[in-house]
Amino acid sequence: MIEWVSLRAGARPVPQPVATPVVWATAFVGALVLVAVHNVLVGSDRPGFALAALSLLAALLGLCARFTAAPGTAVLCWLTLNGFAVPPAGTLTWAGHRDTFWLTCLCAATLVGTVLARVVQARAAYRRIAADVATPRPEADGGPFDT
Repeated sequence: MIEWVSLRAGARPVPQPVATPVVWATAFVGALVLVAVHNVLVGSDRPGFALAALSLLAALLGLCARFTAAPGTAVLCWLTLNGFAVPPAGTLTWAGHRDTFWLTCLCAATLVGTVLARVVQARAAYRRIAADVATPRPEADGGPFDT
């Protein structure tokens, strides 16, 4: 006999992602801290290290975020990178190819983190659901095939 069970009954198989405003606030504060540390340790004349650090931050934030948070996270990191890690500090500029590349790197990092998290969570949920289905349950009322 087939028993239909809602997946929402009991433990949720896939955890809920963090709310988008929380991810964006963390991206903004984290990017400011990373760029400040970069400017103290390396200086503002080499933004490649800041881009790598912000890409890592974006990927880590993508692990707990929704797909819809990815573009905003990338833009917030880029605004901080462009405004404070590139001379003149505090001035936003647009240098065609460079800024397009930076935005692409940051958005790709966020999306890679989000996709990685979804794949890992989906595999874990599949294993939990498959384990629940595979474990035999004793029949309480004694089915027709009991011996």
